[in-house]
Amino acid sequence: MVTIRRERVLMEATEHEFENQAVLNPTVVQQGDTLHLFYRAVKEGNYSSIGYCKLEGPLNIVERRNSPILFPEHDYEIHGTEDPRIVFLDGTYYMFYTAYDGRNALIAYATSKDLKNWEKHGIISPKMRYDEAGDFFRLSKLKERYYFFISYYKDVVAEDVLLWEKDSFILPKKYNNKFAMFHRVLPDIQIVYFDDFKDLTTDFWKDYLKTLGDHVVIEPKFGYESRNIGAGAPLIETERGWLMLYHSVEDSNKGKVYHASVALLDKQNPFKVIGRLKEPLFSPTEDYEKFGDVNNVVFPTGTAIFGERLYIYYGAADKRIAVASVNLHKLLHELLASEVEVGIGFLAGQIYNLTIKEEQSLTHLKNLLHQNEKVLLMAIGWLTRENKVLCRFDSDELFIRSIR
Repeated sequence: MVTIRRERVLMEATEHEFENQAVLNPTVVQQGDTLHLFYRAVKEGNYSSIGYCKLEGPLNIVERRNSPILFPEHDYEIHGTEDPRIVFLDGTYYMFYTAYDGRNALIAYATSKDLKNWEKHGIISPKMRYDEAGDFFRLSKLKERYYFFISYYKDVVAEDVLLWEKDSFILPKKYNNKFAMFHRVLPDIQIVYFDDFKDLTTDFWKDYLKTLGDHVVIEPKFGYESRNIGAGAPLIETERGWLMLYHSVEDSNKGKVYHASVALLDKQNPFKVIGRLKEPLFSPTEDYEKFGDVNNVVFPTGTAIFGERLYIYYGAADKRIAVASVNLHKLLHELLASEVEVGIGFLAGQIYNLTIKEEQSLTHLKNLLHQNEKVLLMAIGWLTRENKVLCRFDSDELFIRSIR
């Protein structure tokens, strides 16, 4: 079991106009022991800009600007530049943020060479209404949950609202000379590959959305993810794979609850999930996480590594910034152990389906599934404990039959 250590609340709102309501959802750029932290700053009326502070070590703030480093300048972001994520690739810092005009939330990006001077490049997510997006969803034969969010945003925001896109960043390396960008069309997390940002045109997105189901990397799986999931901090490259922190949203009797979750992706193929915890990494349990502008929220968006510990920087109750930490080695060990459980669960499903119509012998299943006997018996044991199959011996051979 992984043990999370709550470090402390790192930042609160100040008297400065641009951040007099809340500070939240920081991204972190680590340079040795120095951390550059860019965060969403909210002024009264819920108008957002991006603030900056510098840390020496994981918790010691040594500089904090009294004005935003990035702020709304265009109509498409007039209500807010929100939730930045920064990735360094090929000598350039890429900042992805949510551009909010009071109705539509879209992905925009800016670039910098020095983390001080930023050039905005505009919207890169699809600018299309949910009605049009829904037509492409049907071509992709997506699950029903996608259509729930179409009706939700049309009812709650506006009939002509554009497809909401958030939680975006690129990987800090290219695959086959292509950018790999994580993004979120609810309720799942997807990856889109492209050669150049100028390629992200309306026609590109139309073709992409026709096969959106083929681009899903992680989808809600557990009870605490009953509403949706979304990407969190930019991915961390480890020897064992890409470490991905993300948020999971649970529909509960208390309303929505935001949890911090974690998965491990294959280094060669980020679409392959090789580990995923079945429980949240941590959940809102402290008062500063349970009470704020939005109650019951932990929203992980930044990370740094000091020694053996992974420090996680997150928005707490949409009001303040807090820090938690975990032993990175133990976390990776737990994720790799979960890979075995995921594999056994998948294998159990195959065995169950193969034994619905007729009883199968263990020998026959070994040949069909190309698995060794020990692994098969682990899956069969799980099915037996769950009363999914019946087993019998005949002439020293094990036979398995599903229970409908």
